[in-house]
Amino acid sequence: MVSKRTIRIGQQSLGADQPLFLIAGPCVLEDPDEMLGVAEALVETCDEAGVGFCFKSSYTKDNRTSGQSYRGPGLEEGLRLLRRISRETGAPIVTDVHHPEEAEAVANVAEVLQIPAFLCRQTSLLEAVGMTGQVVNVKKGQFLAAADMAHAASKLEGVGCRRILFTERGSFFGYRDLTVDFRSIQIMGDLGYPVVFDATHSVQSPGSTGTTTGGSPELIPLLARCGVAAGCDAIFLEVHPEPSRAKSDAGCQLPLAKFQSLLQELVSYRELYLEIQSRGIST
Repeated sequence: MVSKRTIRIGQQSLGADQPLFLIAGPCVLEDPDEMLGVAEALVETCDEAGVGFCFKSSYTKDNRTSGQSYRGPGLEEGLRLLRRISRETGAPIVTDVHHPEEAEAVANVAEVLQIPAFLCRQTSLLEAVGMTGQVVNVKKGQFLAAADMAHAASKLEGVGCRRILFTERGSFFGYRDLTVDFRSIQIMGDLGYPVVFDATHSVQSPGSTGTTTGGSPELIPLLARCGVAAGCDAIFLEVHPEPSRAKSDAGCQLPLAKFQSLLQELVSYRELYLEIQSRGIST
């Protein structure tokens, strides 16, 4: 087993013996003022709980069920808004990168560059984000065995990147359904890098509504608790004031009003997990 690295994001660290870390925000950037308001609320809640936080939202979403679906404000406008959010809230930013040529511009705004799940094998993309010097969060493909994330790590390490996160976000279970194999959290952690559990994308039912992705958002708290109990170092939540009107992932985002109570619960789970680990008791 490889000793897991500790990764610093903003003023907080995440890793094997660190407190819970949160990555959260709306799926895709929408109304600028509302996005800023969400970020402010998330920062305030995490500060009160003493939890490290990184604001997540995408300037572009390429993986949409329908070609008519909203894809975001685009690179230039989106990065401008993310910069504003970071400046006014003090929160570090994580956002998706879909194309190698965008990596440098995104790295000037975001502290964490995220590789979308469907692109986790794209060598040129991994190399481009790895060379920026920023943290890279690779979301494990829904089609990929956890152990095969070693290849993504190797590609990043090959260009000098050692600030890596892996995210579990569910695996395809037949058509239009996902399931979570919680063994993945330990398997990816054994590769030597912190592991994030995405509790919102894991409840998706891709394409289940015909033109959009549905989901079972009532299961988000259950899966989040399971992820922390299984040893993830951070939780990823897509959070929206009113998920029903969200322009992307309306069927699987957590309502902002439920964020605080869930966070408090997850912090307690993480504290218990770390206490058990410190006693040398196997989970």
